[in-house]
Amino acid sequence: MSQRLIVRLVLLVSLLSLLVGCAAATPEPAPTPTTAPVAAEEPTAAPEPTEAAPEPTAEPTEAPAAEEPETPSAKTAAADELVLATTTSTENSGLLAYLLPEFEQENSVKVSVIAVGTGQSLALGENGDADVVLVHARALEDAFMEASHGVRREDVMYNDFIILGPADDPAGIAGLTDAGEAMSLIAESESTFVSRGDQSGTHTKELSVWEAAGVEPAGDWYISSGQGMGDVLTMANEQLAYTLSDRATYLAFTQQGIELEILVEGDPVLFNPYGVIAVNPNKGPHIQVDLANQFIDWIVSLPVQEMIAEFGVEEFGQPLFVPDSEAWREQAGGGEPSESEEPADGAAALGHALQQRVESGIHHIAGQAFDKGMGPR
Repeated sequence: MSQRLIVRLVLLVSLLSLLVGCAAATPEPAPTPTTAPVAAEEPTAAPEPTEAAPEPTAEPTEAPAAEEPETPSAKTAAADELVLATTTSTENSGLLAYLLPEFEQENSVKVSVIAVGTGQSLALGENGDADVVLVHARALEDAFMEASHGVRREDVMYNDFIILGPADDPAGIAGLTDAGEAMSLIAESESTFVSRGDQSGTHTKELSVWEAAGVEPAGDWYISSGQGMGDVLTMANEQLAYTLSDRATYLAFTQQGIELEILVEGDPVLFNPYGVIAVNPNKGPHIQVDLANQFIDWIVSLPVQEMIAEFGVEEFGQPLFVPDSEAWREQAGGGEPSESEEPADGAAALGHALQQRVESGIHHIAGQAFDKGMGPR
C-alpha cells in the first residue's frame, strides 16, 4: 500500500510540475514587448519630417520668382513720359491729335496733355507740374522766361482771333476791321458777350481789346464763364451771344453745329502767335528737360512745320495754323514783310497773309503786328 501511495504521490507531483510548467510557459505575453518595438517603429515615421523639410527650402526658391527688382522698370516708364501743358485751342482744334502720335512713335515716348488756358499752363510750368508748355500770350511768356521759369522759348506758329456773333448781329458790328470799335458797340448795346474769364491767352487778348477801346465790361450782358474755348463757343451759340475766339477752334466747331458767324476779322491786334517753352529743370529732378528740348526741336523742324501748314486745308480750304518757326522762315525766304505788300482791305489782309505765309514765308499780318509791338520777339 505504501508503494502505491508513493507512486500516486509521484504522479501527483509530476502533474503539478506539468501544471507549473504550463503556467510558466504562458508568459508568452512577451510578444507584447515585440509590439513595443512596433510602436518604436513609429519614430521611423519621423523621416516624414525629412520630406517636409524640403518645403522650407522651396519657399526661398519662390521668393526670387517675385523678382521685385522689376520695380525700377516702372520708373523707367515714367522717365519716358513728357507732360505738355497747353492752351485749349491746340486741343479743341484737333491739332495735337494730328501731330503728337508722330512724336510718340518716332521717340518711343508718351505725351500726357494738360489742356487748359495759357495762364494755367504757365502756372503748371512754374510749379514744376509740366515739362514743356505750348501757349499763346507773348507778354505772359516773356514774363515766364524773365522769371527763369523756362530755359528755352521758340516760335511755333500763329493764326488770328476773330469776333463772332449771331447772324442778326444786334450790335451792328459786321464788316468792321477795328476790333476795339466792335467791342465798344457790343458794350453800348449791352448785347450778350461770353468771355473765357480764365486768364487764358484768348481771355488776355480780349481784355487788351476792351482796354484799348476804353471799356470796362460789366453788367448782366457780360458773362465771365471760366470755361475753355469749346465750351464758350457752345454757350455763345446757345445764347445767341458774341465772343472772341481763335480761328482754329471756331472752324473745328463749325463741324459740330456752331452757327455763330465771323463778324470782325483782319485787325492786326488780333494776331495770335504761339510759342513753346521748356520748363527750368531746377523745379525738380522729375522735370524731363532733355525730353522737352527734344520735343521743341521736333515741333519747330521743317517736316513738322509742313504738317502744321497742311492741317485743316482739306476740311476748310485753309490752314488752321500758320507755321512760324525760325527754320521755317529761313527756308521760306525769311525777311520781314514790307507794308507795301499788304492788301488794302483789312479783313482780307489776314486771310491773304495766312495763305501767303504758307506759300512764300512772308506773313503780312505779322508785319503789322511787329509795327504795333505785338509780334514775335
